Amino acid sequence: MAGARAYQTEAIVLRARNLGEADKIVTLLTTGRGKIDAVAKGVRRTKSHFGARLELLSVNALMLHRGRNLDVITSAELVRSHWEALVDPAAFATAHLFAELVDAFCEHDLPVPEVYLLLADATAALARAAEPSALVARFELRLLYELGIAVPGDACVRCGRTLDDGAWLDLDSPGLACEACRRGRGAVVELQPHDLAHFRVYGGPRGHAAPATAATAALGLAADALVTHHLGKRAKSLPAIDDLRAQVRRDADRRGRACPT
Repeated sequence: MAGARAYQTEAIVLRARNLGEADKIVTLLTTGRGKIDAVAKGVRRTKSHFGARLELLSVNALMLHRGRNLDVITSAELVRSHWEALVDPAAFATAHLFAELVDAFCEHDLPVPEVYLLLADATAALARAAEPSALVARFELRLLYELGIAVPGDACVRCGRTLDDGAWLDLDSPGLACEACRRGRGAVVELQPHDLAHFRVYGGPRGHAAPATAATAALGLAADALVTHHLGKRAKSLPAIDDLRAQVRRDADRRGRACPT
């Protein structure tokens, strides 16, 4: 039956690339099928009726038609978009990293409802954030947890000793090692006790509030290192995040110098 080739799904836009003179191939994270690629025909024409709805990280209710190689988007109804907030340069760079990591880690046609919810929630948080780059470590560690590749944060990966006084991220394991067990080039980042508290919360089940103490740059370095280790390469969007973090540190230093002693 011809009708069996049409289906509906809700989807988050991860990226898009040009196809021919007027079309685009859009990579989507859907609720039912996971990641898919689909063609948006005529979307680059000025009179396209749904081109503006397929912006980065927007949520759409889509009607698609199954094709021989790629499905075709036949209609798009915008469900939720934070585009006005995401065009801020810092938010835009962070949004690209979120989308890139989900795209890189998720397989085609493999449903990942937990990752879908994570990305939707992270996008909403990003739209409200005063410092978007501060959300990156939380997102990276939570993503690894939802994918089933999180690093346990309670015990040394080598000796099993409880980690109370901080730890080292050891990529040779990979895992967290105590001071006595860290060795070789695999020990790349030292986490102080307050960083370790954040690591445990962000790298575990949802629903736990962040610790009251502030995490340091070490947590971001550890999260980036774990993501890079599992991907086998550094995300293309991470250098922009490095620049944002450096700017945040410079602004904090200037505010500190301006405060009277």
